Amino acid sequence: MTVPETPAVPAHFTMSEDEIIAKFPNRLRGYDLFRKMGSPKHVVAPMVDQSELAWRILSRRYDADLCYTPMFHARLFHQDKKYRDEQWQTNEDERPVIVQFCANDPDVLLKAASFVVGQADAVDLNLGCPQHIARRGHYGSYLMEDWNLVSQLIRKLHENLDIPVTAKIRVYPDVEKTVEYAKMVEAAGAQIITVHGRLREQKGHKTGLADWAKIKAVKDAVKVPVFANGNILYYEDIQRCIDATGVEGVMSAETNLYNPALFSGKILPSWQLAEEYLEICRTVSTKSSYIRAHLFKLFRYTLPIHTDLRQQLVVAHSVEEFSVVVAELKTRLVEEATKATPPFDADNVETDEFGYRKYPHWICQPALRFEHDKQHSKSKRLLNECQTSEQTEQTSEQTEQTSEQVEQTSKVVTSSNETTEDCDTKRQKVATA
Repeated sequence: MTVPETPAVPAHFTMSEDEIIAKFPNRLRGYDLFRKMGSPKHVVAPMVDQSELAWRILSRRYDADLCYTPMFHARLFHQDKKYRDEQWQTNEDERPVIVQFCANDPDVLLKAASFVVGQADAVDLNLGCPQHIARRGHYGSYLMEDWNLVSQLIRKLHENLDIPVTAKIRVYPDVEKTVEYAKMVEAAGAQIITVHGRLREQKGHKTGLADWAKIKAVKDAVKVPVFANGNILYYEDIQRCIDATGVEGVMSAETNLYNPALFSGKILPSWQLAEEYLEICRTVSTKSSYIRAHLFKLFRYTLPIHTDLRQQLVVAHSVEEFSVVVAELKTRLVEEATKATPPFDADNVETDEFGYRKYPHWICQPALRFEHDKQHSKSKRLLNECQTSEQTEQTSEQTEQTSEQVEQTSKVVTSSNETTEDCDTKRQKVATA
């Protein structure tokens, strides 16, 4: 393990904690902030162009306790009023809310964050974005190699902003380094830490199982509240995660997009949530690109069947036009649901061999990632299992064992996996949010 060396008191710590408390006597810290926000257990993640005000309102209707805004670019937010007005929306009823920024300049971050003081409960620093644009812009998870800069960004807000600073991080392959990273983030001034239990490399088609053990290790090591992010597909997973990690709250990203009723435990038809969302968009100005993206996710499993309506969603640009498409989808889906044999029973849902629930396509449900297995001519196989197989094959090629030994080893491993890996663990392998 290689942990960057930092001085006992970094040079950018210009104030002691006592001095900071004296400067901001009414600013909430740690668990006081957590309790003031209602001790949130269900948290909607910051999602670029997707956790906008209208979606946050919908999520709150279905028991989201706390919502994060989309990630805002600090420099653009500070310099461009048009960008700021387009991106940042809120209303008097929307609390608690945390505004998230990506940044790599402490002074710019402070200027950007100052715009939301009085309208947000805290400002969050994005240290988890794994996308290539974050690499080019030098922010998000691509600051994980620059601990000093991460500390400077958080400390600048901690010493100068009227509202608290929080942070969202990813994990390292090494648990000890992950813990030290989280402790550094806490020491710099983060009052809540969200841990996404995946590596930076786990993204897109390489998304796999989040590591709850590393989240637990962070929770055990820090003194501020911790939110867990990763492996939440169904309502029951929320408490499972809390029990496994000890965290205060659970954050959902992708699963919330496909099923905004996740936190309520309700099993609802896609058209109902689509109609509710569009009604909100009639009163809250929302970009057509945001609306379209949400509807495509809500009807993820339906549009491959009703392909003619897929194209109509593509060309729709107003709430009215989107509503026409949703109304037609509802008509068709209600008819399908009425004719279904046997009728869908939300209290008796079958599961497949991996423990995934077999919902009809008109029910809101998590997105499961599959990959076609050409080698074995199977129609679908768990994406993560495909990757595991590829890794196993590569490892086998690198060994000097005889083909007979490899075959014998494979049989032993396969047998062991079949007997020790239960369906619940298998199901987690493609949990995406």
